[in-house]
Amino acid sequence: MSHRIRRGTLGVLSLLMLAAAAGCTPSWNGPNLGMFNYPIPVSPYFQKEAEDNFIDEERYKRVPILGPITPGTPHQALDPPSEDEIMRALERARMVQGGLPLLHEVQRKNVRIVVEPVADYVDPPRVMPLVGPVQVHHAHYKCIVYFTEVTRVGWPVPYTTVDEDCQEVIYIDHDHLHMVGNVDPGPGSPY
Repeated sequence: MSHRIRRGTLGVLSLLMLAAAAGCTPSWNGPNLGMFNYPIPVSPYFQKEAEDNFIDEERYKRVPILGPITPGTPHQALDPPSEDEIMRALERARMVQGGLPLLHEVQRKNVRIVVEPVADYVDPPRVMPLVGPVQVHHAHYKCIVYFTEVTRVGWPVPYTTVDEDCQEVIYIDHDHLHMVGNVDPGPGSPY
């Protein structure tokens, strides 16, 4: 009898060790969050908002620091705004990002974008904290977006409207910094 109990106990222990090695049981190393240890579903709205904020921060909200402006050369701004940047600004301004499926959908078709430079100027040199002596280069653009807007409403009465002559104007500012070699901040300045 004791032989069978030993064999059964050994079998149960070996199964528990196998299950623990396979990852079938929770890990006891580190903090345990109890019932919050399991994934919680997130709405696609909040996920898209977080992704859009990350893309904007990554691509468009950083200010580059370029080399100094050499005397005698024209000081043109960097690249004009991209089509992606213009369409993202348009979506933020109109608060429309496609609408609600089967209830109210908005589409933009035949999109044509015209970018016009409005102003391009450089501020006098100054000292900025954590950067040093720089000049701020401002570039302002007027972006006109021509498109056909198709709106589909699905409830309570389904209908579709097509506006073929839509246009929106978006103003986009691109600022960047230029390093400055010798800046005289004036007498009594700690810099």
